[in-house]
Amino acid sequence: MSAPEPRKGMPDPTLSESEFRARFLSQFQDPAFESLKEELYRISTAAWDGYSHHRKSPRTRKAGPGFADPDYDLAVDWIAAHEAIRKAQERHEDKASPNSVLLINGSARNEHTCPGEMSKSYRLVQIAKAALSEQGDVEVEVLDLSRLTAEYGREIHPCKSCFSTSAALCHWPCSCYPNYSLGQTHDWMNDIYPLWVRAHGIMIVTPVNWYQATSLLKLMIDRLVCADGGNPDPTSTQGKKAQLAKELELAGWPYPRHLSGRQFAVVTHGDSAGAESLRRNLVDWLQDMELESAGDLAEVDRYIGYWKPYATSHEELDADKAVQEEVANAARTLREAVIAKRSGRMTSAGSNLRELRQK
Repeated sequence: MSAPEPRKGMPDPTLSESEFRARFLSQFQDPAFESLKEELYRISTAAWDGYSHHRKSPRTRKAGPGFADPDYDLAVDWIAAHEAIRKAQERHEDKASPNSVLLINGSARNEHTCPGEMSKSYRLVQIAKAALSEQGDVEVEVLDLSRLTAEYGREIHPCKSCFSTSAALCHWPCSCYPNYSLGQTHDWMNDIYPLWVRAHGIMIVTPVNWYQATSLLKLMIDRLVCADGGNPDPTSTQGKKAQLAKELELAGWPYPRHLSGRQFAVVTHGDSAGAESLRRNLVDWLQDMELESAGDLAEVDRYIGYWKPYATSHEELDADKAVQEEVANAARTLREAVIAKRSGRMTSAGSNLRELRQK
């Protein structure tokens, strides 16, 4: 089958110089910048030059050995992320390395910004961390996604859906960011990818936001699409050449599962609706990436302060000793599964069988 040409026809988003400069300078509203107007104008001129010449990755070097095109100029940011993932995978596979669990807080609420109060998810994460650490045989890394709402320069940019053009166009790790010409910088995912790769177990604790995953958690989920069939060699598509990627995919793409075999646990909680459906969605997503559930006790959906005032939700959690223990048990179950899998005492039935539908 010959590769179809990429479809075109959307309106051009390119800004005029005056609009670009207005947007660039709009971030400097504090009166402290008043005395720096001339300097800021010169900086905006340099930024316009990068934007108008589409310098997405201004610092590159030759890909070198191990890539389809060793002479291709790869972004140094991507090379650094690729190397971090390689080292994380080596540690993951090292039988002498400690058992490792990545514990994720999916809530956006943080006491150090507008809400003025910690989240219940963060408290549940601390309960899970204590349970994971009870025996002293698991290293726990906490990924607190609420830092996106409370920390300067901390961002996860949205997925650009390269995978929908072709799986081969979606690079592992993601090569869409940083994009310096568009000001799409400070992307956190290059730090997050190695955390997932290094871990032997993943535990997600999250609230329900309008029947769905939180905005923060969904951003991370979408940007992990490259872990599920993504292309580890951007030189094979000469960067983002869609036609080349389509040809590669149609020639027979292997859809590599870069996170397969890791154990997981999921805890979702709400106050009125949606906890069950969100738990199912997260479990399905993780299993699609070929991660393995630690068991029934590791999949929890609960309501805390069901139809009670939000103002007393922490007090409701204080009183709900059962849900606290259920979260602890989910963590303990994950710990047991990680240890059993690494020691060879747990096998996955059918793991040696090839999936007929790879998408």
